[in-house]
This record gives sequence, C-alpha cells and structure tokens, in this order.
Amino acid sequence: MGVTAPQLVRDAVDAAYRTEWGQIVATLIGSTGDWDLAEDCAQDAFATALTTWARDGIPDRPGAWLTTAARNRAIDRLRRDSVAGAKLSQLAVLGRGPAEPATGAIPDDRLRLIFTCCHPALPLPTRVALTLRTLTGLSTAEIAAAFLTAESTMAQRLVRAKRRIADAAIPYRVPTPEQLPQRLPAVSAVLYLIFNQGYSAADDQRGLAPEAIFLARLVVRLLPTEPEPAGLLALMLLLEARRPQRIADGVLIPLEEQDRSRWDHAMIAEGVRTLDRALASQQPGPYQVQAAIAACHATATDADATDWPQIAALYLELARLAPSPVVELNRAVAVAMAEGIPAGLELIDELAGSGRLGEYHLLAAARADLLRRAGRSGEAAAEYAAALALAPTDAERRYLERRLHGL
Repeated sequence: MGVTAPQLVRDAVDAAYRTEWGQIVATLIGSTGDWDLAEDCAQDAFATALTTWARDGIPDRPGAWLTTAARNRAIDRLRRDSVAGAKLSQLAVLGRGPAEPATGAIPDDRLRLIFTCCHPALPLPTRVALTLRTLTGLSTAEIAAAFLTAESTMAQRLVRAKRRIADAAIPYRVPTPEQLPQRLPAVSAVLYLIFNQGYSAADDQRGLAPEAIFLARLVVRLLPTEPEPAGLLALMLLLEARRPQRIADGVLIPLEEQDRSRWDHAMIAEGVRTLDRALASQQPGPYQVQAAIAACHATATDADATDWPQIAALYLELARLAPSPVVELNRAVAVAMAEGIPAGLELIDELAGSGRLGEYHLLAAARADLLRRAGRSGEAAAEYAAALALAPTDAERRYLERRLHGL
C-alpha cells in the first residue's frame, strides 16, 4: 500500500517542526516580546498546517507559510486581547516585523533568543533549560531528563524564567561588545548541549547538530578575537565529522572500529584549522582542550596511531580547567591506553570508590572494556551486565549486548 496523502502531510509537518520551530518561535518572540504567545501561536500554525496542507497541498516553502500563519495568529490574539496601549504597541511592532539587533552585527533571531535566555539575571541551569525548550522544541520532560530533575520542577523553573525576563524587561537583542564576555559561558554551554542532543541521537532528525554549528559560526563572527567560541566550533566540527560512523544498524560503533575513510575529512580539516587559530591564545580554555582531544582522534590514520599519551595529558589539563568525575573517567581510559591497563583500572577503581558517578553507565562500561582487554572475561561480563542495566539508549544497549555475548 502506498503512502497516503495524510501521511505525506504529516511527514511534511514533522519535518518542518524539526527544522523551523526555533526560527518561528524566535521571530515571534522578537516581534511580540511574549514568550507564551509565541509558543502558542507557533503550535497553532503547525496544527493548522495539518488540515490546510491536506486541502491545498504542501507549500513550496513550508517555513515561510508557517511563519506567516503564526504571525497572523499572533496578530489576531493581540487584537482580541488588546485592552491597553502596551498591547497595541506590541501589535504595531509585530506588523513591522522583528527588530534588528541593537549592534546591527548579526540579524539572526535564534542567536538573539540565545543571548536573551542567557541573561545573567537568570541562574545558569535555567538559562540553558529555557533555551533548549524555546529554540529546539524539546519537551519539558526531555529537558528534565537531561538535567536529572523532575518534570514538574523543570516546568516551574521555565515559568519563573519567562516571568523574570518579562518583569526585568530583559531586551531581546545581541548584547553590546562590552556585555558579551559575561554571557559567553552560558551561550557556549547552550550551544554545546544543543549539539550533543543531535550528536548523541541515532538519527538527528531535528538537525540539532548542524543548527548548533551554524549558531557557533555566528558567535565566532561576533567575537572573532575570543578563543573559546572558536574552540567550541572546532570541537563540534571534529565530532560531527565522525558522526556518520558513530551508529550503524542501530548499534553504537566504538571509535576504534569505525571506518575512518567514511569520516568527513574536509570537515576535519576545517576543525583543525579553526582549532589552530583558537590555540594562538596563551591560556587555552576547556573547549579548546576538548577540541584538541577530538583532533587527536580525528587525525589519527587508524586506531593504533592514536596519540594516547597526548590525550591523557590533555585530559589532565581539562581536569584542572573544568574538574568533573566524567573527565576523570575519560582520563583513566586514556591512561590505560597510554601506560597500560592496570594503571587505568586503578584510576577507575578509585573513581568508583568515591561514589561521585553514582549509577553512571559509562563507568561500568569503561571498566568492562579494560577488563576485557586484560583477558579477565568473567569480571568484564559482570561489568557489561551492570552497564547494560543502566544504559539510556537503544544504540548503547545493543553495543553492550554485543560485547557481553562476545565474551
């Protein structure tokens, strides 16, 4: 049975949601200053598309159609609800279209949205969560899971953030050059989280990884002398170049088993060039160090040519700049590859004994892999089973099952 017309429409609307949601919402927020109105009208536009496109056909430019529909819905809402000059003023602004950024630097609504969400008046975790919710269309439940918190707690946090932006009259624009450094850490964290949402998925249907790279390029243009945005862009490029080989047939493929001929070597070359420019700084930051680690992997001709001593040294530096137990775990693996399995296992055992990673599945998975390499199959099987019980994605579970059965 062929694909029905309603299914074609549903597929087109789903595709448009993945690629256009952030831009539509950002445009409406810029026009109205009303976050809830923007999200409601965007949702209405997508709902209307399901019936209108089935009747009239799918438009040549779905994004433009949806933006117009959402804008018209916002105009109707503002006219109906207008009881004061402020609402009438909003309507006038809406008719003129989104305002350009005060600096005139980069006319991109999504970037203005990120800088608005990342205002220092908001707590850092809230800045990241609000941007993910508004820009990517991720559900509150998905964001709560990423932050390891309850959905109800995250919902309250998002409501308070929107209210704070309205009450404080936080402007919807790219800040002045003097204000940018203050917001850069949060903006970088948001972009990297957006990227990882796409990079970690079996199929980045929403196009989050390319979207994050696009926005990172804008930030680099905005701050050409700041090394960390360039380091972040380099990191994204070097990771994205390997993504086509990261998952195959629904199974996570470890780095050493990937077909390196199918990596995007033009993107790797761009990432290395970008990193080289960023490393001109005398004091590399965390994103530059992570990019340097990614470059070690991406430029090795095969797994055996990987410079593990350099990677271990870089992880030691990263632990100094941005200490975390996950960084320590990655360093332990690098030490095992550089200095021998016993040295790495000792570090992992110390980390496990500290309890700082709790039920983090990659702790058990890393220990299992080192035990397998050391020929301690029985112990490795127990660790693989423990990791399998905690693994959050199907691709990781299939990989761990394959390892466990291989023992």
